[in-house]
Amino acid sequence: MANSSRLQYIDWVRGLAAIVMLQGHVFNSFTRTDLRAGGPYVFSQFVGGMPPAIFLLLTGITLAFLMDSGERKGLSGGQKIVASLRRSGYLFSLAFLFRLQLWAFSSPRHWEDIFRVDILNCMGLAIAVASPMAIFRTVERIQLCAVLGLSIAFASPLVSQVDWSFAPTLVRDYLVPSPQFFAFFPWAAFLFFGVSLGSLLRTVKREHVQQMMQWLAWGGVVLVFAPYTLSNMQLTIYAKSDFWIDGPALILIKTGVVLIALAFAYVWTLQPTAQGWSWIRQFGTTSLLVYWVHIELVYGRWLGALKETLTIPQTVFAAVAVTLLMLVLSLAQTNFRAWREKLLPIIQPSHDFGD
Repeated sequence: MANSSRLQYIDWVRGLAAIVMLQGHVFNSFTRTDLRAGGPYVFSQFVGGMPPAIFLLLTGITLAFLMDSGERKGLSGGQKIVASLRRSGYLFSLAFLFRLQLWAFSSPRHWEDIFRVDILNCMGLAIAVASPMAIFRTVERIQLCAVLGLSIAFASPLVSQVDWSFAPTLVRDYLVPSPQFFAFFPWAAFLFFGVSLGSLLRTVKREHVQQMMQWLAWGGVVLVFAPYTLSNMQLTIYAKSDFWIDGPALILIKTGVVLIALAFAYVWTLQPTAQGWSWIRQFGTTSLLVYWVHIELVYGRWLGALKETLTIPQTVFAAVAVTLLMLVLSLAQTNFRAWREKLLPIIQPSHDFGD
């Protein structure tokens, strides 16, 4: 496969997730409460539940690339684990800086919000737990991480049934399935699935990639429809399980959707019409900045007057406006250096006027 860890179709899927995330958060923040039982709002939130799974799985893919790169360089097991832990620490640092910034701009301020377990926290913890996988060979991580991902998904209902009253609140927030937080169970399953898939991508020869993507798409279809069918038949091995919070079936369905999206994106980015600049892929290359800024914009005080006040058409307009604004911000980040070089002669005119 290509040596570059930044593959176009991965950025494309990440960008699509960012766009879906934007509309979901705009609808969640601005739509009037009396309109939230209607189809448009329900659909926006249903689709809006996919981006976290996509981000986590893609993070797992890039983590697998990092581990494989260390293996190719001949690094020791300890060095490869440290490299993974550094990425975990980086995401944890971003998570706390992000929450600290939101807390500083919020009113009233609640110090507990600084330690809220968001998706960046989940990524940091999941990568830390997955870091020992670096000692294994890339081909070994394919099966090993797939099994670990399944284990996390299928253990989630059992974790929910444990009496966690003995544990501190923060520990529960990080581990126990919850609709309010991105807990390790079951969300970390996506990251381990990503490490498995990323390891697979690193072992496939270039001439076999297209065939592998076909199998990936069919595997995604199976993962979508088989768990969905079984869940409708109400077949379960658990005494208690919530499909939307800790259900393994939902984890597998979302994983299947991501696999289908990756296969589609691969085929799409190979088309002549898809060559060159892509606004969707643009979002994928700056997804962290877009995530950070839009949360403050949509849920912060900046547009507070619009919260829970808009009709569906108005919310659609707001979603388009926020998306365009984030696209401008994304372009500004990637083109800042070039723009600065062009603007410097204007801002600082040359002094070639003679002495």
